[in-house]
Amino acid sequence: MKVFFKTYGCQMNIHDSEIMKGLLKEAGHEIVDEIKDSDLVVINTCAVRGKSENKVYSLIGRLKKAGHKVGVTGCVAQGMPEKLSNYGVEFILGTRSISSIVNAVEGLKKIDLEDHILDINSQTPALRDQKKHAWINIIAGCDKFCTYCIVPYTRGRELSRPISDILNEVNLLAKDGYKQITFLGQNVDSYGKDLKDGTSLAKLLELSQAIDGIERLWFLTSYPSDISFDLIRVVGNYPKISKNFHIPAQSGSDRILKKMNRRYTKKEYLEIVEKIKKEVENSSIGGDIIVGFPGESDEDFEETLDLVKKVRYIRLNVAPYSPRPGTVAAKYYKDDVPFNVKKARMSRLNEIQHSIEKELNEVLINKEVEIMIEKTTGKISYGRTIDNRMVAVEGFIPEGEMVKVRIEDFKSGTLYASNGRVSIFA
Repeated sequence: MKVFFKTYGCQMNIHDSEIMKGLLKEAGHEIVDEIKDSDLVVINTCAVRGKSENKVYSLIGRLKKAGHKVGVTGCVAQGMPEKLSNYGVEFILGTRSISSIVNAVEGLKKIDLEDHILDINSQTPALRDQKKHAWINIIAGCDKFCTYCIVPYTRGRELSRPISDILNEVNLLAKDGYKQITFLGQNVDSYGKDLKDGTSLAKLLELSQAIDGIERLWFLTSYPSDISFDLIRVVGNYPKISKNFHIPAQSGSDRILKKMNRRYTKKEYLEIVEKIKKEVENSSIGGDIIVGFPGESDEDFEETLDLVKKVRYIRLNVAPYSPRPGTVAAKYYKDDVPFNVKKARMSRLNEIQHSIEKELNEVLINKEVEIMIEKTTGKISYGRTIDNRMVAVEGFIPEGEMVKVRIEDFKSGTLYASNGRVSIFA
């Protein structure tokens, strides 16, 4: 059967799709690049925000109207199986049931929401999107239960993979020519805590950076109060490990953080950031902010603006609050911040953030940085610095090559550079 995948959501969803593609290819099915060439469309879904979920239903409706067969996996499948059944989809697989994809495609399984996450290991085939950069899920689920977040209900409780199995996967990838690895988890810093054997993200990074062939290591996403000093020390000590910490704050108001069930205060968050900046040379911070959480006042929002100005994020994702069914916030808090107010606050926050990014990146103009190329369009090559800044260089440079470039300009979140062989483009 010819199968097309449409993936929504985070890097974990992207890698889940890579695993399902690998399992199907191993079973003799063909993965195609165009819907028109497929016998079946698999939609791997995200339910973090209402907008993401609505996109899924809209796409299903269009596909079914056009006569396509459709299977649904991921967070919407896990959380809304009854609603999806009404759309007449061929099968529904939950977030921890992706190992059942072959049976589902072959018509042997209509609905599977059971927990088969331990079926996925270093021996599981994956059809990866990149040839030199690989994603590895190291911990599934989330135990934090933030009041706005649907993830604990769709991804389940935290479960770490054995460190020996992850290291085996890193070794296999290195032998296949992969140079970059990104370790993934909803709360990646929680990795190993449930194993109770001394396993930790810090230990995993330290052991992985010693593997021959691995030149860059990344990790996503951090929960503020789970970041240990040992992790900060390891990141600071080893040059192969990314100096970027992506740490969602969600708000700068202690009152709103408490309503969100975030387990830290603004002061504690800033202390974590300060510790990273002190201990990790040339480090950078990325983050997420939710605007317009129920009850957010102008004063609460000003606290968030103050946090952003103090942290000085290299990259910040800003989103309006949207109620997610089944969460505490949706049940007990009224979504009382008008959308036009949310929109205005987002605009103001983004304006400040863009100014900060401009200041952080302009200091690199005329300076030389080292980047690893991640993709090329033939005419333009793109790579990242060790602190997670995207750099564009004119000309073809092979994926995975490490090059030194001179920064010449900055526009719209991207640095532009020359590398001695090619000149900067306008």
